[in-house]
Amino acid sequence: MTANEKPIGVFDSGIGGLTVVRALMRQFPNENIVYFGDTARVPYGPKSAQVVREYALQDAEFILSNDVKMIVVACNTVSAVALDVVQKRAGSIPVVGVIAPGAAAAVKATRKKRIGVIGTLGTIASNIYKSAIYQIDPTIEVFSQACPLFVPLAEEGWTHHAATELIAKEYLFPLTTQSIDTLILGCTHYPILRDTIEKVLHGAMTLIDSGEATGGIVEEILTSRDIKNPSTQRPNIQFHVSDIPHKFLEVGERFLGQRLGRIHKVGGFER
Repeated sequence: MTANEKPIGVFDSGIGGLTVVRALMRQFPNENIVYFGDTARVPYGPKSAQVVREYALQDAEFILSNDVKMIVVACNTVSAVALDVVQKRAGSIPVVGVIAPGAAAAVKATRKKRIGVIGTLGTIASNIYKSAIYQIDPTIEVFSQACPLFVPLAEEGWTHHAATELIAKEYLFPLTTQSIDTLILGCTHYPILRDTIEKVLHGAMTLIDSGEATGGIVEEILTSRDIKNPSTQRPNIQFHVSDIPHKFLEVGERFLGQRLGRIHKVGGFER
């Protein structure tokens, strides 16, 4: 297998990262992809940084065992507290997180220099988005809000449910009082709830999907290293998980936007 034909490796704490795979498949239709979701130990958001770093190293080990040419960390929590662990283990293989691309896209989009961030408890507590935004433009004001219930609501498929709308109103109200014009969806589950979030915000904010924004960085790396896959054959997309929970296929296909096909269960990822 040539360097160009090697797959892009993508991993997440569960199945939310399939929204990132969906974006990558749309932007890079020729690329082979290997996905791993640590569904046995999801969610990572409430766990300590030390535990997330341990899990991230194990996830990276598995992805690297598939001879990948690049790693996309499709987990905001890992990107927030353990990206350095993955980068060190990957060595010369490029590693892309979802934080920096999302922050850069938000800075580019804002006109009022007032940006909101929603995410898991772990991501929001880390202040990583605020830090990434300040590195680009320290004059921007950043307002953060943890929305932990969005993850189970997205997995339950309650994308347009009245209960989801009520919870979204509760979470997002503090942000609506801050004259924010741009909102980062700082969790890979949140794009599934995009319609409800936009409805609650009455279209007053530009929504930034960090997964979609990551595609731009992937494009830069593939081009600069001359490792794009020139093949016009149907790409090989593999899906690996550490557990196959109830309704996994149904939920996974909702996130991916198409059929998942064969799912490989990987051992060795105990709680």
